[in-house]
This record gives sequence, C-alpha cells and structure tokens, in this order.
Amino acid sequence: MSYKILVVDDEAANLRLLERLFRHQFNVFTASSGAEALEILKLHDVALIITDQRMPEMTGVEFLKLTSELRPNTIRIILTGYTDVHALIEAINSGVVYKYVTKPWVNEDLQQTVVKALEHYETVKAHYELARQNKRLHLSLKTTLESFVNMAVQMLRLKSPDLPDHCRRTRDYAVEVGRQMGFDQHDLEQLSLAAYLHEVANIGIPSQILCKAKELTVEERQFVKQRFERELQILANVPDLEDIDLVIRYQHENYDGSGFLAGLCGEQIPLHSRIIAVANKYDEMVGLGQLPDASKGKAVDFLKAETYKKFDPEIVKVFCQLDSVRQNTDAAFLAAGNRVMNGKESLLRQEQLV
Repeated sequence: MSYKILVVDDEAANLRLLERLFRHQFNVFTASSGAEALEILKLHDVALIITDQRMPEMTGVEFLKLTSELRPNTIRIILTGYTDVHALIEAINSGVVYKYVTKPWVNEDLQQTVVKALEHYETVKAHYELARQNKRLHLSLKTTLESFVNMAVQMLRLKSPDLPDHCRRTRDYAVEVGRQMGFDQHDLEQLSLAAYLHEVANIGIPSQILCKAKELTVEERQFVKQRFERELQILANVPDLEDIDLVIRYQHENYDGSGFLAGLCGEQIPLHSRIIAVANKYDEMVGLGQLPDASKGKAVDFLKAETYKKFDPEIVKVFCQLDSVRQNTDAAFLAAGNRVMNGKESLLRQEQLV
C-alpha cells in the first residue's frame, strides 16, 4: 500500500531532504507552513504528518492540534530541538503527537519511526472502522426496535383502545419502583421497555379469559400457554429484546408458586417481572376500571392482601409508598366510576327509547 504522508517545514532545504527520503516508498505532499498544510489536508486523507515545531505564525504543536480535528486518524510526528521538548509534553499526553524526533535526525532512525507510525495508523484505522460499524449497527437496531414498539402499540390499540394508555401507566409505575429500589440507568431502561410491552404477549388471548375471576380450567390454561408462547417468540426474534422477553415471560408467575408459565416462586421470579406484576395489577384495577365502585385505597388494600401469595411483599411495600399512587388513587377511581356511570346512563336512555 502506498501511503500518503505530509511533510511540513518552513525551511525549503529540510522539505527537499525529507521528500527525497520518503518519495520512493510513499506519496509525499509538502507544505512550507501550517496554513498551507491545512489546505492540503482538506483535500487529502493522509496517513502520517511530519512537521517541524519552530515555524512562523503557527508552531508545529498548534498546527497538529488543528489536524486532530480535521483528520483524527492521522498519525502525527513532530521534529524539534532539545530546547522545545517541555512544550511537547502536553501535546504528547493528550494524544495530539504520536512521537517527537529530535533534530538533527538520523535518516535510518526516522525511517524506522515512520514504519512503526504507519503500523500504528493501521491499528487506529481498524479501531475507528469498528467503532463506525458498531455505531451504524446500533442506530439500525434502535430504528428496528422503535418500529416494533410502534407496531406493537397499534396492535394493542386494535384489541382495545385503552391498552396503550394502560401500558404507559404500568411503565411509569414500574420505573418509579425501580428508582426507589436503586436501579441503575440500564436496568431502568430495560424495566421501562418491558413494562411498556408487557401486554404484547397477551394479544392473542381473549379478554374474558385474562380477566376471569375464577381459576382457569386445564383447557384454558393450555390455550393461554400456547398463545402466550407464540407471542413471546415474536418478542424473542426482535434484536435487543432478548432480556425483555424473559421479563415478560414470567410476569404471570405468583410469589407463592401458583402462577404460570413455569410455576416459579419468590426470588426465582425475575425482579423486573415481580415489579411489573404489581404495577400492572394496580393499573388494571385503577386505570382500566376493574374496581369502579371501590372506595379509596381499595386497590392498595388488594395488593397488600395478596402479598406472599401473588406479589412480592417488598415490592408492594415500595409501590404503596409512591407519591404517584397516593396522589392519584382518588382521581383514578373517580374517573373509572364515571366511565361506568356514563355507560349505565347510556343503556338507560336506550331502554327509554325502546
């Protein structure tokens, strides 16, 4: 490979000497000042720069600091006298200068330094390309994930117009619990996404089965399990949702081991799943109006009564202390009650018309 290298020196004799030293191996560009060299760099992606330190108007270090922004992958070598070494320490420590060579230099030593510098250039370029590909892949996965989430929300809305808002509220409650329990940012993001998508695995299950007050029959449990597994497989096939799939898979497990799919109990159930179970049930009662005639705190009382049975007692304790739960319970129950009363009034008017 014929590398492009740039030699910068305000002394014409040094330029000619350096050009003759490297022109048989590399494609050599020359410049008599930092300003002239910057113009060359705008047009050519050079692998290596060799510059003198003492130049009028712009020193070698000042020039190289500008090149680090313009051509970040380029390797930079500076030629300097012994008296200038202290001025280079900051530039070397910051990575602006790869190496300095004292003047007068020995041609063979300088050539060997250039060979090693170009080997370093290949390493830097490979790392940069890998980082660029990873960034592109990350953006692609993010776009895919966003598209899936949007599609999932639309599917939930088709099943019931109230479900997307229910998922959003469940997510908000779950994240509040996670914060109170000291989750880091990564865990909060995973919990948020899992809670927001927790109803996706229920899309193929009729509401009358999901909301059934009595225990499911053997046939119903088998039906639910088959549908649940089918929807979970869709989640598992989406990039970046592998961990989310496990959280959603175990959201219906009970703390005492009586739930499904796997009959897990206690801390066998993933922590995120236990949090979502509490947040989901609370919003089913409050936000979706499953307890429209309940008095203040009825949903909280239900959660407390079901600790050690359905729910993790520690999570219920944290959940019931959330400001959003204490402040919003009255308003949520009132809204749920209004929905039921409006429905009854509508039926009454229809009967009167008949």
